[in-house]
Amino acid sequence: METLDPHIMYMRMALRQAERAAEAGEVPCGAIIVKDEQVIGKAHNQTEMLNDPTAHAEILAITQATQAVGNWRLTGAVMYVTKEPCPMCAGALVLARIEKVVWGMTDPIRGGAVSKFQILNTADLNHSVEVETGLMENDCKAVMQGFFQALRRKAKERKSSSE
Repeated sequence: METLDPHIMYMRMALRQAERAAEAGEVPCGAIIVKDEQVIGKAHNQTEMLNDPTAHAEILAITQATQAVGNWRLTGAVMYVTKEPCPMCAGALVLARIEKVVWGMTDPIRGGAVSKFQILNTADLNHSVEVETGLMENDCKAVMQGFFQALRRKAKERKSSSE
């Protein structure tokens, strides 16, 4: 039996979290945090469910991970996330001292890590985060695009049924 690349395995876990978000009507973003080959945090977006604009997958996974290790510093940890973190989440990655973030799809409109804003490697901050992009990009895009296509389809159906 072939051994699965750990990066692929962790991104698949993040994708499962994104799918859970989509099923709950949330923007499908999922995040996994790994330290010493152990998953210490996993979450998906829950902004609608919790009525909380900070309930992004990355933030919730960081909270879980810090509780798991008993320290707010996540030195040596790697986050796998399905899309590029927003500015808030990128700031949290820096503050938590995450070593590396790996994501599937880049967000050129709202990305806070490298595309729109370059928070993860701003020289004036006390920590920088290593970045790897494009892991399972097509799979991550498919989940996101499918979610928004379904939303548009439902909106169109509501509009035509009300006419």
